This record gives sequence, structure tokens and C-alpha cells, in this order.
Amino acid sequence: MYNQGAFEGAANAESGSRVFVYEVVGLRQNEETDKTNYQIRKSGSVFIRVPYNRMNQEMQRITRLGGKIVSIHPANGLQQLNGKVADQVNPSTQGNGHATPVTANSEAKGFAQKPAEEQQKNKDNKGKTMTQAKAKKAHADVPVNTYRPNAPFVGKCISNETLVKEGGIGIVQHLKFDISGGNLKYIEGQSIGIIPPGVDKNGKPEKLRLYSIASTRHGDDVDDKTVSLCVRQLEYKHPESGETIYGVCSTYLTQLQPGDDVKITGPVGKEMLLPDDPEANVIMMATGTGIAPMRAYLWRQFKDAERAANPEYQFKGFSWLIFGVPTTPNILYKEELEEMQQKYPENFRLTCAISREQQNPQGGRMYIQDRVAENADELWKLIKNEKTHTYICGLRGMEDGIDAALTVAAAKEGVTWSDYQKDLKRAGRWHVETY
Repeated sequence: MYNQGAFEGAANAESGSRVFVYEVVGLRQNEETDKTNYQIRKSGSVFIRVPYNRMNQEMQRITRLGGKIVSIHPANGLQQLNGKVADQVNPSTQGNGHATPVTANSEAKGFAQKPAEEQQKNKDNKGKTMTQAKAKKAHADVPVNTYRPNAPFVGKCISNETLVKEGGIGIVQHLKFDISGGNLKYIEGQSIGIIPPGVDKNGKPEKLRLYSIASTRHGDDVDDKTVSLCVRQLEYKHPESGETIYGVCSTYLTQLQPGDDVKITGPVGKEMLLPDDPEANVIMMATGTGIAPMRAYLWRQFKDAERAANPEYQFKGFSWLIFGVPTTPNILYKEELEEMQQKYPENFRLTCAISREQQNPQGGRMYIQDRVAENADELWKLIKNEKTHTYICGLRGMEDGIDAALTVAAAKEGVTWSDYQKDLKRAGRWHVETY
């Protein structure tokens, strides 16, 4: 999801050198996006290259998909990142309320041809906080789009391990890929794209799907040679025929064998990055494979080999993971999490919501929002701390319950949660990636 969860949009035919980059927020799944073959996430910005002669059509398409264009930049105003040219501009913080959206009725030519420096200056003058400005500067060297869909990196599957224990629901695999033959560098909280083999129903090559990275920048072997994913095989019933449908890319990945090649793009994303402060507090709320970026955070914070590899980052803050799963066998990475909690009881707390085994106070199933409500006062106290960052990752829909619980806690002190949450987003302390 650019895990910020942004990805490069489907390629358009480019006309000459007059190509622009749209920064888009708010794309959602609907009848239009259901026709696509790639996942669209709620959080973060999407960057789409658009030829001049298709600007109006693309604006209309984005509007139909529920998106807003918050900036347009000439593609020739490229940044130099990690020794490679990338089209990406610094993404705006989601939900900051200050970027000016461009609609299909906007005058494309006049806006698009403004110098990038002038556009950035205009955005910065619309109430952005210093915290935001510092955050963007700090993330300027984060690698993005080292490998693109038209020239992916070909890695190899090293291992494919089952994560759901006996008696659990569904198929979830931990995959480790060898990336030693290329220049794919990433950091915790980013995503990579996977291009499955074959063609889609229209006979065109399959498009990439984005997956949150489940390993630290050093990889599971702490040798800077691997990247790992946590992938659930998508499975659902066709609403009309009742036929069981399996996801194309998730099925491909969960069935990979060691030695198999895999096409990788990216990395992408700046929305879910950890703060550099080793004394920060980190609240994590995840469902299912939303645990992937959280695992990367926790390894960086608590794994002995990781701590040895990062002498400049020795975590001394407090991390709290609230993890929603259907059954105990579905607690992904359970042994790892319990080991960390046992070794660092003052720094790490694990709270599970096991929906098919536990009941909430009303007698219904225990979901992640019920755990948040149960601990709302304590969470609210922690969230008020300026060193606290909150990360939400997993299935879309859990945010409403989380907001409801924190609304009650904040109201006890006369604070309107929705307004306070906007301040957190502006300060870069509220990070959401749902899909």
C-alpha cells in the first residue's frame, strides 16, 4: 500500500518529454478499483506518471476512484535518490488538510507548469508544522523505487515457512528472498512490489501487488542480503456462483519453492517509518498480516543480533502491540513475540484479541477495537506523550472502532479526539496503512 503505502500507477503511453507526476491521496476500493488487478491501500500517497495529452482524462479517472490530486510536478524535476533517478517528490502527510486538491475541473496546464519549488513553497505556507518539515527532511534519503515495474529486480526465494499452526484458519507464509545480486535497500515500514508471472483476464501481463516488508533493513539473517514478507493466501466465495476464488499473487507467493525466481519492485513508502529516537514510544495495532511492519519494528528494537548491528539505535522506549487474530494458532510469529515480551517486560507489551475464542464485555466476539476500548485510558495517556507514535496496519474498517474508543477517553478530559488526531497526523505521529 506506498506501505506510506504508495505505488506507481499503471503506465500510460508517454508523449515526448512533457510528462507530469500526480501525487494522489484517498484512493479507495470501489466498483471501479475492483476492476483492477492490484491492491489499493487507503493510506499515503500514490504517484502517477501522466503524459500531457492525458492529463484531463487522468484527473477524471482519479476523481471517479475517490482520490484527490494534492500536487502536480513536471517529471523532469526529478530527485536523485541513492544514486538513481526517481520521479517521487516528498509525499505530504495523509489527512493533513493543508495540501490543495486538484479536481477534474482545475486548469491543468497552469498548475502543472509551476516550478516545483514554487509549489512546495505554497504548500509549506499553508500551516504545516515544523515537526512535519523536519520529518520530511529526515526522510529525504529513504530509498524509493530503486526497481520499477518495467525493470524489476529478479531475486530468489530462499525459504517459504508456514506461520499458521495446526487448527488455525487460512494459509499464511513467511517468505525470505535473496536480494544480494542487486541494489535493493530498504528500511523498516516500507513495502516492495511483487509481479506474478502470467497474464490477466485481458491477456495483459499481471500488474504488481504491494506487500509490507516483514524484516529489518538488515534482513532476517542480519547480513543485508535478504528481504522477507508475510503473505496470506487470498480466498473468497464468488458472490453469484459461490465458486471459491483465490488471489493471483498471494497464491503464487504462498506456493513458491526455494530457488524460484521472483520479480521485485520498490521499495516504496514513507508513511510507516519508525522515529529515529530510541526513547520513543510505539503503539502498534495490527490484524492478520498487518503484523508484517510491526515485526520489523520489534526486531529492530529487541533482537540481539539487530541491536548489535545498530549501535547507534538502542531502543529504550516502550512498545505496545495490540494484535487481532481469529484463533490462537493464527497468532503469527507467536514465539518471537513472547520471547521479546519475556526478555524486555518493561519495554514491550503484547495484547491479543482472539475473536473466535474470547468475548468482549457485551458477550460478542473480541476484536481489536474491543481491546483498545478496554485499555483506552492508558492508551490515551500514552498517546498524549510527544514521544509516542501510533501505527495501524491490517484490514480496513478497524479504524472506526479504534476512533470510537479513543473518542470516549479523550472526552473525559474535554478533548475532541477527531481534532486531536488531526494534530497527531500533522505532527507525523499517527500512521495508518489499511487495505
